[in-house]
Amino acid sequence: RSSSQPVFVFDKGKCSARLELAPEYKANRPPMPDDLRSQIEVIRELIRAVSEGYGAVILFVIQMENVRYFSPNGETDPDFAAALLGECKAAGLHTAIESAASTSFDKIEKVLPYLDLYLMDIKHINSEKHREYTGIGNERILENAKRIAASGVELIIRTPVIPGFNDTPAEIAAIARFAESLPGVHELHLLPYHRLGTDKYTGLGREYTLSHITPPTAAHMQMLKETAERESE
Repeated sequence: RSSSQPVFVFDKGKCSARLELAPEYKANRPPMPDDLRSQIEVIRELIRAVSEGYGAVILFVIQMENVRYFSPNGETDPDFAAALLGECKAAGLHTAIESAASTSFDKIEKVLPYLDLYLMDIKHINSEKHREYTGIGNERILENAKRIAASGVELIIRTPVIPGFNDTPAEIAAIARFAESLPGVHELHLLPYHRLGTDKYTGLGREYTLSHITPPTAAHMQMLKETAERESE
């Protein structure tokens, strides 16, 4: 019964059984078919294990062809996320979500009552540069940050520092000023760019377009940290 004894749950195979039971389930997200509700009991067993002192981890392994990415359930299926978080809160567990919050606020709003902590990515303040590098503007993201902060849920801002994109003192200072303006935000995490995900691109047969970028040095990160700290003085 120590925290060094994790429990893993695998969603194995190609989901053929699930698709046979409900072919349209993934297509338009209707209410969960009764035949599939048994999977929720597995999650409840993990919650009970944690309450008894075990360490528990929910790990979904998706083994399907041509899968390039997946989105957090908080954005793609907020009803399921809210139900799961509600169960966790009822069991006395600390709850958190990590997200860029680029979805509509009505989806975010469904999970807020069950959250202790929201970890939110803010990559840039300038919407045009944000769009150039990510494919979307940041107006909705910044507005959602304001509304999440106003809800009273603890909010931590996280910024991946990527050379050539957002690693100048002016860019980090702008993010820090925005974070400082949000009620209840006491932490801004600056996360240096790294290449640890390169092998994932190779495995997917995709080109890693950032291979020319060198991770920022410790000295540069320290300078940006001091820049951000000055904005909160």
